[in-house]
Amino acid sequence: MANRTDPAARSIRGTNPQNLVEKILRSKIYQNTYWKEQCFGLTAETLVDKAMELDHLGGTYGGNRKPTPFMCLVMKMLQIQPEKEIVIEFIKNEDYKYVRILGAFYLRLTGSDIDVYRYLEPLYNDYRKLRRKLNDGQFSLTHVDEVIDELLTKDYSCDVALPRVKKRWTLESLSQLELRRSALEEDFEEEEEKEDNDQPVDELEDKAYEKDYYRGRSPTRERDRDRRRDSHRYRDRDYDRDYDRDRGRGRDRDREKERDRDRERDRDRYRLREEKDYGREREGRERERRDRDRDRGRRRSYSRSRSRSRDRKDHDVGDYRKRHGRSSLSPRRHGDGLEDGEPKKKKEKKEKKEKKDDGTDHPDPEIAEANKLRAALGLKPLKL
Repeated sequence: MANRTDPAARSIRGTNPQNLVEKILRSKIYQNTYWKEQCFGLTAETLVDKAMELDHLGGTYGGNRKPTPFMCLVMKMLQIQPEKEIVIEFIKNEDYKYVRILGAFYLRLTGSDIDVYRYLEPLYNDYRKLRRKLNDGQFSLTHVDEVIDELLTKDYSCDVALPRVKKRWTLESLSQLELRRSALEEDFEEEEEKEDNDQPVDELEDKAYEKDYYRGRSPTRERDRDRRRDSHRYRDRDYDRDYDRDRGRGRDRDREKERDRDRERDRDRYRLREEKDYGREREGRERERRDRDRDRGRRRSYSRSRSRSRDRKDHDVGDYRKRHGRSSLSPRRHGDGLEDGEPKKKKEKKEKKEKKDDGTDHPDPEIAEANKLRAALGLKPLKL
């Protein structure tokens, strides 16, 4: 309940007034001891007493970034949202300079562009010294006019992002603000009048043009003033253009970073996919190699078995021939009793001749038996 905005408070720039302070700084303020003890239950009337006790200004300081009492009171003003007249009285207070700075800071956050220029520019004439707490906890010396210039020209002050305001020349061109007039202009005019009274009449006539020029009545002076104003306008436009260009470059950099991340993700996915495909291909090749080796082993075993069976068959055939040598020598008989067209008598003579040559008709039975075996084996007969 102590950290909620006043229900009667109006939204500023389309949001809750407390949201003008970043969330991190806002949470640090809520946890600060000064906020819990000194800012609890403050109203627009009792806030002045706490503002009069301030002896320095600043945002956050130290390693854990503690908020200063000045920032706690700014947050309290955003919470209770005092009336505009009270804030203007804060700014017009000449006795307490920190009360004036407190009101100026709050008006810079919540006021309109016209009110910001109308009530803060007169404070350029205040040259009183101020103590400012730096981020490392040390104090530095500054002045009221320097703080006001920071509020009007910078984007950050006291670790708070300031809302953007229109340029002064834009409001002047729309006739919403009058031309700014320096407070020292009257003093310069008085000094010029004194110098003119002291000089003789001849010198006055010679320097009449210069008087008109410096007093602003000369058309060339007005032309120079217009040129100077236009240069400021162009400078502001260039600043805005550079700011927008920097923002665009930052967006382009973010887009390039996102594209690089997407490319890296695609590369990782493609690499993983290639590794998976390579693993599958490797497994397929290994499987094919195992099958090929298995087939080779089968073929070798089959060829070995065939060679063994062929050797066994040849061995059996040899034994069979040894055992049945005579039957192998019996001539083949065909139906007509002829072989290769030879007559029967010639065939008989040939058989007799072969019998005489193989030595089977040897008178010694042992030699005849040995000749039979040698004839079965295809060897020459024994002739003894």
